[in-house]
Amino acid sequence: MKCIGLLGGSSDQATADYYRQLNLLVKQRLGGFNTAELVITSMNFAISEYCVRNEKWDELGEYLANRAKALELAGADFYLCVSNTLHCTAPRFTAATKLPFLHIADPTASAIRNAGLTRVALLGTLPTMSSDFMRGRFESQHGLHVLVPAVNEMRTIDGIIFDELDQGVLTERSKAVFLDIIDGMHTQGAQGIILGCTEIPLLVKQADRPSIPLFDTMALHVQAAVEMALA
Repeated sequence: MKCIGLLGGSSDQATADYYRQLNLLVKQRLGGFNTAELVITSMNFAISEYCVRNEKWDELGEYLANRAKALELAGADFYLCVSNTLHCTAPRFTAATKLPFLHIADPTASAIRNAGLTRVALLGTLPTMSSDFMRGRFESQHGLHVLVPAVNEMRTIDGIIFDELDQGVLTERSKAVFLDIIDGMHTQGAQGIILGCTEIPLLVKQADRPSIPLFDTMALHVQAAVEMALA
């Protein structure tokens, strides 16, 4: 089994869920007492939050590059970043090591294509929805057409993610907001919805909208990582 590296801490909620899901899936695949071989470097989320909200991308990239080097020194065979948003600096931090990097967009796009869909909506933090680092990869490398919510809805989603989900706060009010936006994007022609923040699945589940395919980037990332680790 290969050792999986986790670039974690953004947020601690998502990192804990990655750890749980990776171990659970390895146990399901191999049985017995088997669990995943993992090393985790957990960043200070306050640094990540400050850099994202103030668009300090160079500072964030340097910080993540140092964290990625720590994973390499700790013996990881390949690694993942537990945050969709922090993939905005992937060119910077992946250049800092020789480790293979499993980009969160790629297994998500594969699942969408395998479902026979081409037109999807992307929900996530404001940078994830408004910038090109995720949408561009989905469109240019995987041939998908990606829709995003209106600007005011983007800001609402971003606020819920940072002020509630990242703090472990789950409310029915915010869940209803997400579901209303999902319904609206579906009405606008989205065949499916990318839950493009690894905290969103803590609040919104496929069972909440069984008729609209929801693509959980964390779950798909975990599945791809386990396949890579066991190959």
